Amino acid sequence: MAAKVAIIYYSQTGTTYDLAKAVEAGARETGAETRLLKVQELAPEDVVQQNEGWAKHSDEAQNVPEASNDDLEWADAIIFGTPTRYGLPSAQLKNFMDKTGGLWARGALVNKIGSSFTSTATAHGGQEATILAINTAFYHWGMIIVTPGYVDPIQFQSGNPYGVSFTSNNAQLDPDDTALAAARFHGRRVAEVAAQFLRGKE
Repeated sequence: MAAKVAIIYYSQTGTTYDLAKAVEAGARETGAETRLLKVQELAPEDVVQQNEGWAKHSDEAQNVPEASNDDLEWADAIIFGTPTRYGLPSAQLKNFMDKTGGLWARGALVNKIGSSFTSTATAHGGQEATILAINTAFYHWGMIIVTPGYVDPIQFQSGNPYGVSFTSNNAQLDPDDTALAAARFHGRRVAEVAAQFLRGKE
């Protein structure tokens, strides 16, 4: 039984977007049905256009659908991705999460699988803190958190058992082969566990 996996992300200059695509690719390796979705941009368009990297990525991702609460209900597993903002999720992703009150009130997210990933500008810019902050919402929703852990050799290279992460050096570096391989493993593991859980419910 294949899982339905929603990969929902925010990306300003494309780093988290690259990770999200790799996470989706890993999930699809299991036969999972996937939706790669971005959250709504909150910054004014003139602000976006003043930053070359931001404007370029905005154009690059213009055809990526925006996530909605319907996507959360559809999914068996939800994987959130965001760059860190002072060790916290971006305002754009948090804004999306804050609109789920109706789902929470009727228990629509209970027992779904949850996981998360991030990127930072610097090596100690809040990768683990950002993932843990996202996971706090999963606790409130009654979800089951699945992490990549240290259960595959790539995890000993990437080094983050909480969720895939990458240090972009202020958007100067694109995710390298190790980060992308870890992202694929992350997506694959979440999809596999979600499928196992679904089989167990049958």
